[in-house]
Amino acid sequence: MADVKTEAEKIGETIKRARLRTSRSQADVATALGYHQSKISRLESGRGTEDTRVLRAVAAELGIPLHLLGLSGPGPSAEPTDDPETEDMRRRTFLAASIASLAAPTAPATAAHDDLVRVLLPGPRTASARVDGMDKESLESRIAVARRLFYTCDYAALEATLPSLIADLREAAGDHHGDAAMAGLLATAYQTSTSLLLKQGDHGNAWLAVGRAMAEAERCGDPVVLASSVRVHAHVLTREKHTAQAVTLVRHTAGQLAGSYDQRSPRYLAAVGLLLLRGVTAASTAGNRAATREFLDEARDIAHYVALDRPDAWANFSPTNVALHAVSASVAFGDAGIALNTAAPLMRRHIPVPERRAALWVEAARAYNQQGRLAEGYQALRIAETCAAQDVRRPAVRDLVADMAARDRRRTLPELHHFSRRLGVPA
Repeated sequence: MADVKTEAEKIGETIKRARLRTSRSQADVATALGYHQSKISRLESGRGTEDTRVLRAVAAELGIPLHLLGLSGPGPSAEPTDDPETEDMRRRTFLAASIASLAAPTAPATAAHDDLVRVLLPGPRTASARVDGMDKESLESRIAVARRLFYTCDYAALEATLPSLIADLREAAGDHHGDAAMAGLLATAYQTSTSLLLKQGDHGNAWLAVGRAMAEAERCGDPVVLASSVRVHAHVLTREKHTAQAVTLVRHTAGQLAGSYDQRSPRYLAAVGLLLLRGVTAASTAGNRAATREFLDEARDIAHYVALDRPDAWANFSPTNVALHAVSASVAFGDAGIALNTAAPLMRRHIPVPERRAALWVEAARAYNQQGRLAEGYQALRIAETCAAQDVRRPAVRDLVADMAARDRRRTLPELHHFSRRLGVPA
């Protein structure tokens, strides 16, 4: 165990020396990579060094030879290898004992998850065993149930619901070849699958789902369905740090759909508004303040004409959701004080959608963490848990909890460490 700790600390010291040699701050490096400053701080202290993807990104940004971080690549004593991932895997195994904050697998290994992935794979459609619920009205009702499960953060029930729903929709779409409405319903099911997989941290299968969503959206031809599929596509791109491409995709699509908002249906406005908010996330993650303001301003304009803010709504877009994204953008820029000031009135407001309520308090926790106010950050996370318990257990929030626990080196907040262990990420 001591050897593992020494190895991790050496890597952290190497990163710190390289950063100081280039006269760059932790915040500057973090912004360039799309991370929070705390992630670079953790790396330099020897925490989180088991994530080879992050290490490779840091190495490229700071010009560190890969072998100095224990990664495959040319070095004084490194032998050529045709499979760098193999060496990364050996190193990851070696450092396994030091993984305190990211101990859990990225995606859940459950039968329901396997069923969802299986139904996303290419293959001939199979005949459904159902004798009812296959007409358009019934399928629309089932889609509405699935969307509500997402907004209420009942991810386990949603994961169990989607496989049979998608299978039935595929069969119905095949029986009604060329039916735009059926293609639109199937696209919505794939969009929901993408969002769920991203919540679970399963980015690989999210790509599979969003590819299908885009194909069905184009087959459908409905601009609302297309905007919604582009939104989840941009979400996947952003999660994989392709933020420039995400911003371009959102700007291009929104540009085709913008204007005449006073003459559009609520459904249309919500779809375009949510697309713009995804652009806010992509642009702020990239550190692009101008694009962030552009997308936020346009989304605020749309919010003057529509407010869909219920768990049973087709989509959730409202002035409240716009304000929530302004909070998130401030956190991404490291403007914790601005984020908390923007969040303050929202904290006193009733937000009907559990997923959005939880998002507010998670972003507040991130802002408190940036300011080093760990006790208040912990309290924000506990409130988020009361809003949506399953949402707090997704990988992104677990990473935040792990980071907060790692910063509390003197363990002055035992309740935070207990909370971390309860989530399965002991620090």
